[in-house]
Amino acid sequence: MQPYALLLAVFGAIVLLTAWLPLLLRKLPLSLPMLCIGIGVLWVWSPFSPLVGVNPLENRILTERLTEFVVIVALMGAGLKLDRPVSWRGWESSWRLLGIAMPLTIAGITILGWSILGLGISAALLLGAALAPTDPVLASDIQVGPPQSGKEDEVRFALTSEAGLNDGAAFPFVYLAIAIALSNASGEPFFRHWFIVDVVWKIAAGVGIGWLGGKAMGYLTFRLPKRSGLSETRDGFVALGITCLAYGSTEILHGYGFLAVFVAAVALRSVERQHEYHESLHDFAEQIERLLMMVLLVCLGAAIAEGSIFGALSWQVIVTTALVLFVVRPLAGWIGLIGFPASSREKAVIAFFGIRGLGSFYYLAFALGQADFEGATILWVTVCFAVLSSIVTHGVMVTPVMRQMDRSRSPRSWLRPRARSRED
Repeated sequence: MQPYALLLAVFGAIVLLTAWLPLLLRKLPLSLPMLCIGIGVLWVWSPFSPLVGVNPLENRILTERLTEFVVIVALMGAGLKLDRPVSWRGWESSWRLLGIAMPLTIAGITILGWSILGLGISAALLLGAALAPTDPVLASDIQVGPPQSGKEDEVRFALTSEAGLNDGAAFPFVYLAIAIALSNASGEPFFRHWFIVDVVWKIAAGVGIGWLGGKAMGYLTFRLPKRSGLSETRDGFVALGITCLAYGSTEILHGYGFLAVFVAAVALRSVERQHEYHESLHDFAEQIERLLMMVLLVCLGAAIAEGSIFGALSWQVIVTTALVLFVVRPLAGWIGLIGFPASSREKAVIAFFGIRGLGSFYYLAFALGQADFEGATILWVTVCFAVLSSIVTHGVMVTPVMRQMDRSRSPRSWLRPRARSRED
């Protein structure tokens, strides 16, 4: 009973810190994820820790399920906070990052995995697909503000919408890596099935079910007569119900649930964009997301301190991670934004702050459960080190960089993206 009571006490402390730490870190070059990892490290090094041998390699299924849940909650929160209506011009930065920057990032990381880490093509592609998407969970410091807060400049909008969309868009490449691995083992052809099912159908199902479901939930929330809509409940946990319903129904129909959740949130906003209930939904989703994120990152810190994850850390992994964070993603992001009407400074910030996070763990855990990949340990070590490096590097830089960006703007610049989207 004593270890259980100790875990409850630690969990209670984490809950309190979830609410308190963001206030303390508001003006410091530190991020909440950095402190969570530090807490996990100190927890294992303390004489009170019952954790032994905790790492993703030994708990693949648990890693997959926990990261899956926190990502879908984060995707709902990201979609709810976007005030800008969907349009081709209004979301131009999003389409560029999704259609140009992400494939270039996947290709670059795949080449690094093959040439530096010595991985086969399927494992190298899996590494690229896992590390290419930006993370909606750990990127809260560079995302737009709550619904109708007015904090939706182009940098924050681009990074928020990208994080929401590319979690679903990366899945075809994850499935391609799985298909290649299975084909190498069986000799069966894979391309036709992969393209028809994993690209065309799953993307169409994710977008279609998410949009229709979001519109339906918007009607039930805001348009029912006689004050019988869900908005009258004022309950924020409705966001959790919408999240799970959108994700589960899409996965049942073999679509991309990540994509459906984000699209459902955007569609829900489109039904009644100005209603104050959006803020309640967003706040609840953000609180659940932050709590789950802290718990998982404390566990990551504990796994790092335990020592088995980085037992295979090598100079090849370090060099690959450095190239991913400081060369591949910034270069791909910059190429994707060529010709986009933004300042060079804004493009540089968007290109650089492609934060790697919990979604990478999910993709890797999911794929390793579907097929056998050579170098699985190297994949885990590289992803863990890349996520840790991203948390520290971007966490230290995000506060001063975004503060400087905000100071350099005129007050009217906050309104430009929204005004342009209305013209469309």
